[in-house]
Amino acid sequence: MIVLAVGFACGPLILSAILAPKKPGEIKESTFECGLEAKGDPWVQFKVQYYLYALAFVIFDIEAVFLYPWAVAFTDLSFGAFMAMAIFIILLAESLIYLWLKGVLSWK
Repeated sequence: MIVLAVGFACGPLILSAILAPKKPGEIKESTFECGLEAKGDPWVQFKVQYYLYALAFVIFDIEAVFLYPWAVAFTDLSFGAFMAMAIFIILLAESLIYLWLKGVLSWK
């Protein structure tokens, strides 16, 4: 099954590498950005704070992914399921408080 899965994933890539026409040129190898020619240095450093916002968003987005199905099935769940989600929410609230106290959420 693993060989079949890897073959299914890698097969089209290998076929396209073999069968695709290879006509390199100056225009095809140039950088392209939204239909305009690139200007300036392509290496731009972003502030670390942008990445922290992205990580915080992902953390709380995943919370919504887990919380929504739990809320839909809330009346049919056991006390153990309630406690598991309560611990999950407490851990995420703790991470939000930590980010807040560290000043990560303040835009400077």
